[in-house]
Amino acid sequence: MKPAASISLDLDNLWAYMRAHGLPGWRDFPTYLPEVVPKIIESVRALDLQLTVFVVGQDAEIEENEESIRGLVQAGHGIGNHSFLHEPWMHRYSETEIALEIDKAHRSIEKASGVQPSGFRGPGFSVSNELLDELCRRGYRYDASILPTFIGPLARAAYFRSSDLTAAERDERKKQFGHFSDGFKSITPFLWKSGSGVLLEIPVTTIPVLRLPMHLTYVHFLAQFSSLIARTYFRFALRMCRLFRVSPSLLLHPLDFLAADELPELECFPGLGGNSDEKRRLTHWCLEQFTKTFDVRSLDDFALDLLQSGNGSLDRLKSIDIS
Repeated sequence: MKPAASISLDLDNLWAYMRAHGLPGWRDFPTYLPEVVPKIIESVRALDLQLTVFVVGQDAEIEENEESIRGLVQAGHGIGNHSFLHEPWMHRYSETEIALEIDKAHRSIEKASGVQPSGFRGPGFSVSNELLDELCRRGYRYDASILPTFIGPLARAAYFRSSDLTAAERDERKKQFGHFSDGFKSITPFLWKSGSGVLLEIPVTTIPVLRLPMHLTYVHFLAQFSSLIARTYFRFALRMCRLFRVSPSLLLHPLDFLAADELPELECFPGLGGNSDEKRRLTHWCLEQFTKTFDVRSLDDFALDLLQSGNGSLDRLKSIDIS
């Protein structure tokens, strides 16, 4: 039998990318969900994959996006909470701000999708003890906000070079993408424990030992230099996961299905060069390799299987006290 793995997608919208790079017009919340969601659904349906899609609450409140979000549910995909305003500095929020942000997003997503989220991923992999404690208090099953890689500071430096941000905006984002020390965090699931309860953590998988990213946005970035390098890199990442018995949690984004020919507003964004058809072919190839190597299920289903496991798997997980 193939070992288990999971897959999810952060449904970051056009306005979120525009905001991240300091582009004007983002406050109008422009959307590409009606265009990209059918492409996502069609692509994963061809491989019989079910995703957990982390939705931003602000998008769930816009009527134009509701059909797309409902379409994901109707296609059998799970829905998670990706915050309300998608601010990657959410780890700097106060306890009150965190509670309001999660609650507002939860209610908006439930209203738009008809589904109560049970999983959370922080925007920009932002996480804090206060956020985790609030998720425990609300009864969420799992968090998926950790990216255990050493290259966070390098990613942040590259991001600042390619963005037109004010000094105040740079200050807000000064800890975005984490620290070098994040590379020492676990790449396998573990438990957070607080006075409010227990929360399963499922990190976004990075390559064992090397701790380099393997999510598809990074693969597409490599493909700008060489498709062969990108494909070889992804094959190597999957082999390393098998070798070290890691059940990978693979992350997708809408920009894994779109390129600058369809999104000229974001042509300066790393990894967005090239042709959309070529990009979707590479995404399909990666997902095909993933399903050949692992028994892939949605992140929701993977978390539920682990939490309900009757063979003592949960008892063997490392736990971290956040009280």
